[in-house]
Amino acid sequence: MKNYIAIFSLAFVCFGSTFNFAQSRRVTTEPINTQKTNKRPPQTAATPAPQPIATEDEPNTTNIERVETNLEPVEEDAIKIDTEIVSVPVKVLDRKGRFIGGLAKEDFQVFEDGVPQEIAYFSNERQPFTVALVLDMSYSAKFKAPEIQQAALAFISQLRENDRVMVVSFDEQVYVHTAPTSDRQVLQRAVKATKIGFGTSLYEAIDLVINEKLKKVTGRKAIVLFSDGVDTTSRRAHDLNNLSDALELDALVYPIQYDTFSAVQEMKNKPIITQQPIPSPIPSQNKSPFPFPLPSGGTGGVGTMDAKGTTPEEYRKADEYLNEMANRTGGRLYQADSTANLALAFSNIAAELREYYSLSYYPKEEAKTGKKHKIKVRVNENGAVVRARDSYVVGKKEKKDK
Repeated sequence: MKNYIAIFSLAFVCFGSTFNFAQSRRVTTEPINTQKTNKRPPQTAATPAPQPIATEDEPNTTNIERVETNLEPVEEDAIKIDTEIVSVPVKVLDRKGRFIGGLAKEDFQVFEDGVPQEIAYFSNERQPFTVALVLDMSYSAKFKAPEIQQAALAFISQLRENDRVMVVSFDEQVYVHTAPTSDRQVLQRAVKATKIGFGTSLYEAIDLVINEKLKKVTGRKAIVLFSDGVDTTSRRAHDLNNLSDALELDALVYPIQYDTFSAVQEMKNKPIITQQPIPSPIPSQNKSPFPFPLPSGGTGGVGTMDAKGTTPEEYRKADEYLNEMANRTGGRLYQADSTANLALAFSNIAAELREYYSLSYYPKEEAKTGKKHKIKVRVNENGAVVRARDSYVVGKKEKKDK
């Protein structure tokens, strides 16, 4: 009899271990963490075992990549370009604001600090774009997930067939749903894989897209960012990192901003019920129904205590951040306070991306670290209006290992 009991106990232990292992396997199907390779010295951090990540040739929307970045703060005035070549996206309009297409390299002149420069590379408006579609899926989002997904899919359908899109979403974590691809079926699955979550790591999402994804891509590039601009959970990146890196990338940034201030204030002041918590339909380890960390103490409403991401000052900072990202890169900020305006914003951006030229040149004078250089682009077209970035600052060059 004792032998039977021993056998039964051993079988029970084995079953329990197998069950726990199966649970752990289910957990690892969540997005993975990796460290980013950056110009700044990396910090030591534990990295889980790698999982398959989407590539350009084999996009993968089943194993979504979650990336955690490591950064060091930069100085406020560090708007730099570290590369020797300078690229300038250019839009040419007539006096009525209509795009002038069909121009050639010979139609343009570019000056740096008043000195004519030789255009080394030229791309006309027919050359394809690589677009990073970055979607804020935090709990405070004004729109529901199906509305965001529908507008994003409509945007993709309006791009040209050879334009490539990568889909990134973020809440507290950053998720890469697919590498740049022109496969519409892959992109459709990627967009539909986005889900509403807790927290808002906006700065880390933009840092990932710039430094880990688009920096490896050649040709014309753009970032289309859908967000209210308020960051609540980024720990290794901030707005100054993003502003500096965006100019260094030479990509257009098009933010689509929605206002969540009123909704967040209403949510913040609601009483918190702790007796019988209502299970959330959104899977998360965060027990709080709020998209931001709440101050400790008390069981009622938040009252006069301001949780992160709820103050007027933070919303003013969000406005400034999104405006600067657009203005400094040659893009444009769109407002979306309704589903119709959201769809219209995506549609207008898709149209604008077909209306840019790209000029690149090697400065004739040796670049000096910290010096600001003025850029002027002219076009040989009567009555034409040129929209282009007007300056850059040279950053410190990295020491290469021998």
